[in-house]
Amino acid sequence: MKEIVFVTSNKRKVASAKRELKEIVVLGYEAELIEPRSDNITEIAIKKVVQAYELVNKPCIALDAGFFVKELNEFPKAYVNHMLETIGLKGLLKLMEGEENRYCEFRECIAYYDGNNIEIFECRAPGKLALEIQKNESDKKWSDLWKVFIPDGFDKTLVEFDESDFKRYDNIKSTTSMRQFGRWFLNMEKEEELQDREFINN
Repeated sequence: MKEIVFVTSNKRKVASAKRELKEIVVLGYEAELIEPRSDNITEIAIKKVVQAYELVNKPCIALDAGFFVKELNEFPKAYVNHMLETIGLKGLLKLMEGEENRYCEFRECIAYYDGNNIEIFECRAPGKLALEIQKNESDKKWSDLWKVFIPDGFDKTLVEFDESDFKRYDNIKSTTSMRQFGRWFLNMEKEEELQDREFINN
């Protein structure tokens, strides 16, 4: 099976990638990548994957994600960790007190780099903000925002999901950035094999 190195300090993101990329071996490399001061997650992901390649010196991926609340002018955008460390989830919900439109979305970008070429894969996961913080925990949770994010098509937060909910959600969000990358990566492998055969035959 083809392998890819995923450079991140978040082990749960590696576990999530392994679940999504069933036909690819995901090799986690734990490292804290320096993020540029930007609210553009694509720009951040590209900078991170270049750093990642310098660490592992082989084709790799890096990920950046943001959280965007429509009524708050898309705050906190890419500054999720800063928001969690300062006002926290309580502060976020307080900012939304009395607001009827609770639309929000996760945006995610995976950047791939092989030392020559950079490819990016982006997706959005729409939903709404819960009225209160859920106290449940989940071994799949890679962000505390799971405690307040209710995906479209559901009436509960991500942290309240059971296995059947996750399966249904996986079917709904079949075009995640990780799955986009996986399809492209496997297709690239097939194209390389065809080129090798043509070279040998010629």
